[in-house]
Amino acid sequence: MDPHQRFCNNRSCWAYGRVGEGHIVIHSKKERRYKCKRCSQTFSATKGTALYRSHMPHDLVAAVVTLLAYGCPPQAIVAAFSLDERTIYRWQLMSGRHCQRVHEHIVQAGGVLLAQVQADELRVRVVGGVMWLASAISVTSRL
Repeated sequence: MDPHQRFCNNRSCWAYGRVGEGHIVIHSKKERRYKCKRCSQTFSATKGTALYRSHMPHDLVAAVVTLLAYGCPPQAIVAAFSLDERTIYRWQLMSGRHCQRVHEHIVQAGGVLLAQVQADELRVRVVGGVMWLASAISVTSRL
């Protein structure tokens, strides 16, 4: 647990989103909780992540989300891990929302160095015309 890499999750606190300024301290190592010295709010180490309020082992959640990302059907995960299907869909939704927030924070804010970019285009003939598909990827970050 490193409080210097955390920030206050209270949106009304003036220290919200500020990392490494020394206003976050460890509140409880056993429960993995932090405390902001500015607003006196405590928060979990998983607050703001896909693992927040997950009462299952984090390795299990990561394994299930990885299987979903590779196209494994949720019914197969239910059979393999004896989980409820609604739990799997909730984990999928929460991890998708977290990925969207990370994308907005890093990629859309210009945090990716575009030193070398590879671009491809694909021409496809379809009924009624031609379609083009273009894609670009940053070599260093794979985004």
